[in-house]
Amino acid sequence: MSEQLIELQPDETFVLNVGPQHPATHGVLRVKMTMDGEYIYRAETVLGYIHRMHEKMAENRTYAQYWPNLSRLDYLSAMAFNHGYALVVERACAIEVPERAEYIRVITVELNRISSHLVWLGAYVLDLGGFTPLMYCFDDREQILDLLESVTGSRLTYCYFRFGGLYNDIDDAFIVGTRAFIKRMRRELKMYKKLVTDNIILMKRLKGHGLVDQDMCQRYGATGPVARGSGINYDVRRNEPYSIYDRFDFEVPVFTEGDSYARYLVRMEEIEQSLRIIEQALDRLPDGPVNPEKKPKTIKPPPGDYYAAVETARGNFGIRLVSDGGKNAYRLKLRSPTYSNMHLFDEACRGMLIADALAFMGSLDLVIPEMDR
Repeated sequence: MSEQLIELQPDETFVLNVGPQHPATHGVLRVKMTMDGEYIYRAETVLGYIHRMHEKMAENRTYAQYWPNLSRLDYLSAMAFNHGYALVVERACAIEVPERAEYIRVITVELNRISSHLVWLGAYVLDLGGFTPLMYCFDDREQILDLLESVTGSRLTYCYFRFGGLYNDIDDAFIVGTRAFIKRMRRELKMYKKLVTDNIILMKRLKGHGLVDQDMCQRYGATGPVARGSGINYDVRRNEPYSIYDRFDFEVPVFTEGDSYARYLVRMEEIEQSLRIIEQALDRLPDGPVNPEKKPKTIKPPPGDYYAAVETARGNFGIRLVSDGGKNAYRLKLRSPTYSNMHLFDEACRGMLIADALAFMGSLDLVIPEMDR
């Protein structure tokens, strides 16, 4: 069934609201679905229920005061959002970052990426009816949260980065604990493969469903595991290297099938690649300070237009900063990955059974505050 082939009259359909309070949306998101029985005839994403004007807030607070806002955008991948904001301001102000701080940034961001993927894995399988993996995922995630809490003081909404460096240094206990986690997680990945990835029920629910091709990804600006699950080999860490990512040996998982299972596989393989990056960063971690010797007391970027992008757990996060030389940003534009990834749902789910559509929505790994910002 498709809208092009079948024209339905209004009295032949009914409207079903998924959200704004619904477990499948994982946040305050509303999808207005026009249904033909169990099949979706049309879908319309409705945003705005939790809009907080984060971009406008940047215009009336100093650059340092804006740090906490970043982790409130994508609370599961907050470190990467910290990194993006640090990059754009450091480029604008020409602030040099010490080598040790760069390595620690990479380690903490990649740990946070793994914890984000673990939350997605547990919640996604739970959406599909499997409860047990959630318990394993959150147990593994707790190990990461304990490590990050020891250096950041937070377990979720991190505010760890500073312009030119970090809030504080890592210690030997963090390094030993991270190495132990790498060993544990590699063992756990084998368990997840047996328990979840190779599960025939999961395969039947995901393979061949939620198809998204490359053309659709490009039209909507999809990035991250959504685009890489459709055969687009693009990762900001590899294609537009920032920080010290060009020094590490890692692969960008890409699958060409374009279905929900392909997006699942991308994220699972990304966990192993993040472990590889962390391992290399720990091996090469230099001594030295984690903040520059000289740093301006008040951040006032020269007038101009600046941009930086990073790879979050959900894709390309870009920040455009327009400065007039003052203490506040004249304009701060945020380009978040989930906002683009979500909007292809309306087109891709036409003609889909609603049960498959919810499995498809979960494969997009939505974080609503990040797109409804």
